[in-house]
Amino acid sequence: MDRQMILSRSSVMGVRGLQGFVGSTCPHICTVVNFKELAEHHRSKYPGCTPTIVVDAMCCLRYWYTPESWICGGQWREYFSALRDFVKTFTAAGIKLIFFFDGMVEQDKRDEWVKRRLKNNREISRIFHYIKSHKEQPGRNMFFIPSGLAVFTRFALKTLGQETLCSLQEADYEVASYGLQHNCLGILGEDTDYLIYDTCPYFSISELCLESLDTVMLCREKLCESLGLRVADLPLLACLLGNDIIPEGMFESFRYKCLSSYTSVKENFDKKGNIILAVSDHISKVLHLYQGEKKLEEILPLGPNKALFYKGMASYLLPGQKSPWFFQKPKGVITLDKQVISMSSDAESREEVPMCSDPESRQEVPMCTGAESRQEVPMCTGPESRREVPMYTDSEPRPEVPMCSDPESRQEVPVCTGPESRQEVPMCSDPEPRQEVPMCTGPESRQEVPMYTDSEPRQEVPMYTGPESRQEVLIWTDPESRQEIMCTGHESKQEVSICTDPISKQEDSMCTHPEINKKLPVATDFEFKLEALMRTNPEIKQEDPTNVGPEVKQQVTMVSDTEILKVARTHHVQAESYLVYNIMSSGEIECSNTLEDELDQALPSQAFIYRPIRQRVYSLLLEDCQDVTSTCPAVKEWFVYPGNPLRHPDLVRPLQMTIPGGMPSLKILWLNEEPEIQVRRLDTLLACFNLSSSREELQAVESPFQALCCLLIYLFVQVDTLCLEDLHAFIAQALCLQGKSTSQLVNLQPDYINPRAVQLGSLLVRGLTTLVLVNSACGFPWKTSDFMPWNVFDGKLFHQKYLQSEKGYAVEVLLEQNRSRLTKFHNLKAIVCKACMKENRRITGRAHWGSHHAGRWGRQGSSYHRTGSGYSRSSQGQPWRDQGPGSRQYEHDQWRRY
Repeated sequence: MDRQMILSRSSVMGVRGLQGFVGSTCPHICTVVNFKELAEHHRSKYPGCTPTIVVDAMCCLRYWYTPESWICGGQWREYFSALRDFVKTFTAAGIKLIFFFDGMVEQDKRDEWVKRRLKNNREISRIFHYIKSHKEQPGRNMFFIPSGLAVFTRFALKTLGQETLCSLQEADYEVASYGLQHNCLGILGEDTDYLIYDTCPYFSISELCLESLDTVMLCREKLCESLGLRVADLPLLACLLGNDIIPEGMFESFRYKCLSSYTSVKENFDKKGNIILAVSDHISKVLHLYQGEKKLEEILPLGPNKALFYKGMASYLLPGQKSPWFFQKPKGVITLDKQVISMSSDAESREEVPMCSDPESRQEVPMCTGAESRQEVPMCTGPESRREVPMYTDSEPRPEVPMCSDPESRQEVPVCTGPESRQEVPMCSDPEPRQEVPMCTGPESRQEVPMYTDSEPRQEVPMYTGPESRQEVLIWTDPESRQEIMCTGHESKQEVSICTDPISKQEDSMCTHPEINKKLPVATDFEFKLEALMRTNPEIKQEDPTNVGPEVKQQVTMVSDTEILKVARTHHVQAESYLVYNIMSSGEIECSNTLEDELDQALPSQAFIYRPIRQRVYSLLLEDCQDVTSTCPAVKEWFVYPGNPLRHPDLVRPLQMTIPGGMPSLKILWLNEEPEIQVRRLDTLLACFNLSSSREELQAVESPFQALCCLLIYLFVQVDTLCLEDLHAFIAQALCLQGKSTSQLVNLQPDYINPRAVQLGSLLVRGLTTLVLVNSACGFPWKTSDFMPWNVFDGKLFHQKYLQSEKGYAVEVLLEQNRSRLTKFHNLKAIVCKACMKENRRITGRAHWGSHHAGRWGRQGSSYHRTGSGYSRSSQGQPWRDQGPGSRQYEHDQWRRY
């Protein structure tokens, strides 16, 4: 294995330039290790504690997707088989895997998310140009993961019995926190941020050899040795170089000043490598001289970017950690830019978090304790020591480091302390606080905490405060630091609280999610990652990334029913739903790129085709946001489609729907276990697709075709440029898939690649992800397995059937001369055609099309509109695309045919 090649595929995540630097300049920090040997060493050191690896699943998708074909919509049976082999290999070695997925995009990282999506758009354009020129799939150098891969990977892993979690903030922070607090063997991923976090060892997924379980471990201690830094200096280095929070250009001039004064520039190193060495040299030789005497803003050119810089620095501090670059405050008080925040623990909650993930160890270690319990906060639960953290730099462990420690003194610091303990919670940045701001009050006082930007308050932002307390907690902005402060009610014992009731003196706890058996740490870095669960005004963020104070009144939580919100969060954390919690908590969702040809005027983007469904789901999920005098607030959609510059989200308002028996409440759909409620769940789901009139026909369809049939009806009603040949291909591939083995699908080769078929394959898969959203919003009327793609869709098989159908092959040929499939085919086709006819949509063959069918759907961003010819009744509604990309309001179901 070439130790200088850390990545077999380039990574854009993490610290700018660090990945290439490690591979070319400091290859010695990479050590080849074997997971079997590491696991055996871990078991001998911690008997009864199962060796556990935390997997950053988003970093691993490219590694896991091994099927040769990726252009046709995904080879899902092959992919599922690859995941099964991956899990089986680690299980056989006695290693437990915990998978984390990104649950939302943090506001600080929205700009970076947009930048990557726009870059992907350019790559997709090149892919379609290649397909049209060569009629074949591009090489692996142009590889683009199939649509919906991250969503369906969650369900595949859960099907395989794996613990799969969805983050409440950026996943890398929760991965690093989990690995540290649970004494894990290490983190498996591909993100240089894991070199910066002071957590358990970091292993490369791209260098993993599954057969031998060999991989490369990237050692942060050796990196520091090479750079002349301490581990505690790495967050500072990361921010000065630029990362997902700090724009690369923010300190560009500073980096070049460091480079110009750096005397050890090496000609054989690349430019970025020399910059990293120069900045590290400046930190070790210049900044260390003033450390503890001057504030960072006095020795660095932070200027107006001070608040953003501190946020970036603090984003690397895990629960219980502190930074020597922040000034310390005594008696459990932390400061951030002239604001004082008191941190303490809840004596009543007494929540304990098992730090070892093996249930057999039976050793529980409290993450935070009350003042009376006087319990210490150890990091891990090895039977001999409760304070050891193995930091592997090669095959042998280095000296052990306590979880909460000062890098200089090695003194242990509890995660949070009581007011009487007089222990420090050292996460401070300002040595001279000028004003004290109580974060929130006890549930009995029901006081509101005003926040302001000048002498008078400007806005109030209600925040969800737990199932028992309905307190509103307000958010405000310091006029100099621009730091937003948030807090939650502490009676809920669900939300993280960092405040104290001055009257009752009951202390709030920093506890974990009980819904995942207390294994997932909540983000306890709220004192610095203050806006992680908030949604700021995107227009302001675009104009000035340091100005995070919203200029308009903005709700942080869209839903006030805390019981329902708790259920939604549980499903979210356990990776059982898709987008539901995001809609209800922040009113903001996103969808990444899809293989769509921006030059094809005949097919609309999936973002618009499925938007009416989402609008109806919004009306269901946000039911308590409206009354007779007002309407539901708009949901911010960051959906990628051709022509959308993503400068702002699309503001999409809910769309009312008619359900037999009336609109049921979420408590009925989600919490009522009576058998008759299942009927109401199905009625609600069909209403989201506007298919209530086809209920009886759909109920007669057997699994797993019922969900697919529902989706096909919706598609063919919405998009009148879909023809009979398309319908034949969709149905034939689903029927033939049932009798195919994985090896048969691997050997299948379409004659050539058709760009329209590529789009249709991606369109159907995006429809399946929409089904996940609707099904979870309606209380799971259908089994999730019924619309998992490995049960109903295969990209190459669909492509083959599409090409055959386009050439006019008989249905018998499409069905591979299988008579039993023929009956099912005609039944499914009849149901789809009958349902479409109810909406005055007659599905015809391509031979019956006139010239008016070409381009009747306008592509986003163009001047085209749907003209209402053929069987469309668009004269009864608005054109499907009557506003340009990035338009502010979408209130009506503009894209319906009828």
